[in-house]
Amino acid sequence: MTTIYGIANCDTMKTARAWLAGAGVEAGFHDYKKQGVTAELLAAWADRVGWERLLNRAGTTFRKLPDAAKAELDRDRAVALMLAHPSAIKRPVLVHGDAVEVGFDPARYAALFGRS
Repeated sequence: MTTIYGIANCDTMKTARAWLAGAGVEAGFHDYKKQGVTAELLAAWADRVGWERLLNRAGTTFRKLPDAAKAELDRDRAVALMLAHPSAIKRPVLVHGDAVEVGFDPARYAALFGRS
């Protein structure tokens, strides 16, 4: 089962979903802004790919947070921040079997799904 997590209106999400469709990959979509995301899932992703890669520090949501919320981040504080502000999660998060891909890169997707 393949699931792509993100926010429906995100341009990167639209590009990733179009790539998947064009490659014939069936993927469920989970909008974590509307459907939420659990602390356990965020923690598992953070453990798998690193919280630094999962947290979207360049996004508007993160930049608008108070400095105190962004200070002294570690795994647990970052997971709590992303849980409270799902838009601060880098998009998309693609889960395919045991693989977790963060962000969209056509070459990584092609390698993951055995497409050239």
